[in-house]
Amino acid sequence: MERKGFFGNWGGAYIPEVLHQTFEELNDEFLRCKNDPAFWQEYVELMSTYSCRPTPLTYAENLSRHFGGARIYIKREDLNHTGAHKANNVMGQGLLVRRMGKKRVIAETGAGQHGLATATMAAKFGFACTIYMGEEDVRRQRPNVFWMEKMGATVVPVTNGSRTLKDAINEAFRDWVTNVDDTHYVFGTVCGPHPFPEMVGWFQSIIGLEAAEQILKYHGRMPVRIFACVGGGSNAMGIFKRFIPEAGVELVGVEAGGHGLATGLHATRLSGSDASPGVAQGYKTMFLQDGDGQMKETHSVAAGLDYVGVSPILSDLWEKGRVRFESATDGEVMAALDLTMKKEGIIPALESAHAFVQAFKEAPQLTPADAIIINMSGRGDKDIFTIAHAFDDPSWKDFIIKRGLEYSRNK
Repeated sequence: MERKGFFGNWGGAYIPEVLHQTFEELNDEFLRCKNDPAFWQEYVELMSTYSCRPTPLTYAENLSRHFGGARIYIKREDLNHTGAHKANNVMGQGLLVRRMGKKRVIAETGAGQHGLATATMAAKFGFACTIYMGEEDVRRQRPNVFWMEKMGATVVPVTNGSRTLKDAINEAFRDWVTNVDDTHYVFGTVCGPHPFPEMVGWFQSIIGLEAAEQILKYHGRMPVRIFACVGGGSNAMGIFKRFIPEAGVELVGVEAGGHGLATGLHATRLSGSDASPGVAQGYKTMFLQDGDGQMKETHSVAAGLDYVGVSPILSDLWEKGRVRFESATDGEVMAALDLTMKKEGIIPALESAHAFVQAFKEAPQLTPADAIIINMSGRGDKDIFTIAHAFDDPSWKDFIIKRGLEYSRNK
C-alpha cells in the first residue's frame, strides 16, 4: 500500500465523522493482532478445533480424465464449519471483538453464508447478533435464514433498493453509526473502508497458505493457474494472496455473467466494460454505475456474487495485470455444477461453480504435467431451492406442493 488504506489507486476510508474514532480503534487493535504471532497461532488453533482446518486439497481424478488436460485440484473450503470460507474471516474477527470488549456484532449477508457464520461465531463467543439481508436474498436463501434465527441472531430483511447485498451493507452501516460504543460490524468481504479489505484478506489468507503446501506435497510443483469466483472477493484473495509473488502461477477471477453481458443483467465489474471508478460504501473501486454515479441493478443466479462493487485489492491487481478476470453465465454455471456432481460427487455452491466453469474451459488447453486449483468457496446445500428450480426437477416440485398442503392442513 502506497498510502494508508490504499492499494494503488483503490481503497481508502470514506466514512462519516462519527465513525472515525471507531475505525482508529479497530485499525490499532488489528495491527496489534497482526504483529502478534501468538494471535495468529490462537486463530489457527481455533480454526483447527472448531472448524475444519486445514481443509483438504482434493485431486479431481474423474474431471481431469474427462477433460484430458491439466490435473484438476479442488481446495475444499466447503468443508469448513457452516459450509464455506466465510468462517475463516468471521472467527478471526470474533477473536478481535473479544479483545476489544464489544458485546454485539452486526453483519451484512447475500448468499447467507456470511450471516450464518457470523451467527455461529456470536453464539460461540456470547455476542448479541443482528444480520442485515436483502429481502430478495432472504427469499432465495431461506435455509440459511432459518439457521441464523435458530442460533439466536435477529435477521432483518432489507426492503430498500434492489433488496440485495449492497442494500444490506447500507443498512448495516446505518446501524453501526448509532451503536458504535458496544457494536462491531463484522464486514464479510475484502471491500469497504480500511482496514476491512486488508483485515479480511489477512484472515482468509490461510486458504492459500495451506494450498501452497498441499500442491507441493501432491504435485511436486506450483500450479500453473488458480481459479476463484469473485463477488466482493474474499475467497479469491484468500487463495490468491500466497501466490501473488509466484510469477509462474496465473490467477484467474471469475465474475457473474448472469444472463449475458449484452443483456445488462450481470455483475461483471472487472471482466466486462460496464464498470467505472467510483466511491461508495466507504471505499473507492470499480462499480457498476450509470453516468450520474447511481448504482445499477445487478443479477446472478448466485446471491453471493450479486454485488455492484469489488475489492479494491483486486481492482489494483487487475490494473497491474496480475489477476485475469473472466465471467460465467447462469447457464454455464448450472452445466458445470451438474457435471461436477456427476463426475466427482461434490456439490459446489452456485458462487463456487463460476470458478469451475472457467477452469473447465481452460483445463483441456494444458497438459497432465500442469496442475490447476479451483477454490471451492462453499457447498451447494444452501442453494437447493434455486438449483432444483433451475433444473426444473419434477420430483422436487411434487415434494414442495405436498409439503405446502401438509402445512396448510395442520394450521
